[in-house]
Amino acid sequence: MIEIRHLSKSFGSHEVLKDIDFSVKKGEVVCIIGSSGSGKSTLLRCINLLEKPSGGQIIYKGENILDGKHDINMYRQKLGMVFQSFNLFNNHDVLGNCIVGQVKVLKRSKEEAERVALKYLKVVGMDQYIHAKPRQLSGGQKQRVAIARALSMEPDVLLFDEPTSALDPEMVGEVLKVMKELAHTGLTMLIVTHEMEFAKEVSDRVVFMDKGVIAEEGSPERIFNHPTAERTREFLKRTIKQ
Repeated sequence: MIEIRHLSKSFGSHEVLKDIDFSVKKGEVVCIIGSSGSGKSTLLRCINLLEKPSGGQIIYKGENILDGKHDINMYRQKLGMVFQSFNLFNNHDVLGNCIVGQVKVLKRSKEEAERVALKYLKVVGMDQYIHAKPRQLSGGQKQRVAIARALSMEPDVLLFDEPTSALDPEMVGEVLKVMKELAHTGLTMLIVTHEMEFAKEVSDRVVFMDKGVIAEEGSPERIFNHPTAERTREFLKRTIKQ
């Protein structure tokens, strides 16, 4: 679905991503783990071009979308993004949040957009709250609406940037439950997360990042039970509760 080749990103003289190579296949669930500052979120933001990569290629459907010949907005439409801090539109209710992008970007009719939005709000268990404003919702509910909004655009790939890190502990479970259900539907998902049990359970593949490079990647079973890189072993020892 997406192939990253020799991707780099610098902010001034600080190199955040160094020569990143990896790919995401159709229907695959890939979790990216690593310490804060390892480059995980920057990689995600480069993939959907919220940050412009300093070098390298992003191959989508066989073409390098960084070659200056591609419609970046068309590419972005194919990538759904779920942020840490929800990023809902406070002036819209729940249904409006899931309709506005469809109408403005995809040029769907209001009726079609509403039908699609209701379908995905039901998937995330938020169809009872369609007239609520974001300020009336808990953090977990907001994040579920944000997931429904991303799904309503019917993207090829859904990107999650630490979707539970801004939530109170008791709300984390409701969001992870929705994501686990989505992971079993054949959706292509790329997830930056610090929830190790979740990564172990839902991933087809786990990517461990350290200091701007991919230090190790493999199946959840191999990464969590038989990591080969010393840095991976140290990280997992620190983060997984014994």
